[in-house]
Amino acid sequence: MASGYPANPVAWWREPTKDQWYAYLAAWLGWTLDAFDFTVFLLIMVPIAKEFNVPLTEVTAVFTITLWMRLLGAVASGWVADRVGRKTPLMISIIGYSACNFIAGFSPTFCFLFFFRALLGIFMGAEWPAGAALAMEQWPIRTRGFMSGVLQGSWGLGFALSSLIFWLGFDRFGWRGMLWVGVLPALSVVYVRYFVKEPEIWVENRRRQRAEKREVRAPLISIFKRGMIGNTLTACWWMASNFVVYYSIYALFATHLQKDLNMSTASVGQLLLYSNLIGFAAMSFWGFVAERLGRRWAMIIPAALAVPIAPLYLMTNDWTWIATGFLLQGACGGALYSQLPSYLSERFPTEVRATAAGFCYHQGAIFGGFVPPVLTYCALTYNVSFAVPMLVGTVVAASSVVVALLISPETKGKELSAELVVVA
Repeated sequence: MASGYPANPVAWWREPTKDQWYAYLAAWLGWTLDAFDFTVFLLIMVPIAKEFNVPLTEVTAVFTITLWMRLLGAVASGWVADRVGRKTPLMISIIGYSACNFIAGFSPTFCFLFFFRALLGIFMGAEWPAGAALAMEQWPIRTRGFMSGVLQGSWGLGFALSSLIFWLGFDRFGWRGMLWVGVLPALSVVYVRYFVKEPEIWVENRRRQRAEKREVRAPLISIFKRGMIGNTLTACWWMASNFVVYYSIYALFATHLQKDLNMSTASVGQLLLYSNLIGFAAMSFWGFVAERLGRRWAMIIPAALAVPIAPLYLMTNDWTWIATGFLLQGACGGALYSQLPSYLSERFPTEVRATAAGFCYHQGAIFGGFVPPVLTYCALTYNVSFAVPMLVGTVVAASSVVVALLISPETKGKELSAELVVVA
């Protein structure tokens, strides 16, 4: 598929084995459904605030805590995935976040809702490190970057699904009904349990660790040791910037349309639906670019484009400009994450891959979690529209992504192996 790799007469979609496709589909399903259960909350913050008679800033705090708790789940899941296997934490995470969303739909009080959405964050965080390692360790190197874009882009499909249900069902079933639908992802665990195998790379790596008595018992500590700490810190910087960009674009956009511009449920739902569908297609495109130009440039280019696009839809009340600019942003700022699974997997060795990817990815959620309450506070305190702080957050964070990637290593073409690298 990509120049720079040996010629291969086999079509790229025929190169992976059946087991590799099964593993990839498991990660894809887990991430898509994870996105649905999480993003549905972004669309119902205003009605929740009205029903429980609490300030909108308190409702955004639920979102923040959910993001923060993801780090706890990611670190725990990464440790289990590196020592026990990729499948187990993936299945636990899917069951957990599905159950939490369903139970939250019965919330009699705001505190009850707060607790179960926070608990949902732990299980959400557990999904990504296990799923990304499961998919990337097994996928052929020739198209790993492209399929990384398809995998990460499935978050947009989950968001699109929640937007579609909001558009068609919110006025009929309310915010509780939207949370109840979130129990359906649990059914995918049956597929993971019976059809997915552990990656051969991980199985062989664990065998060697035991045989050579070099088991890595504390992978989180290992990634901060000499020789790896620089790589870890730049990955953390890059991921923190990613999260701030994403939530500056999406976290309060529905609120902006509802409160600042008084737009209907249908208008909000449709625009978010189309933006996320475009985002999915764009991440696949940037994954294609990654096979040509490298992992970093496939993220640097859309991050840089996000800066001039932001004012097009945020500094206007004209619906045409809002729709056009936001859909364009879906292809750039909303799609600069295509290489997260491949790039993080390629930056760290097998012994610590899930832990490192989970920690670097989800520590960014701590910073992303500050975005909704901080932006809401600024908008309400200084009596400006939500668009102003959203613009500042998008521009600053997108610029930070570019800088962080420019000083980070390129990993295009790197083989993932079972070789022991970490000194236990």
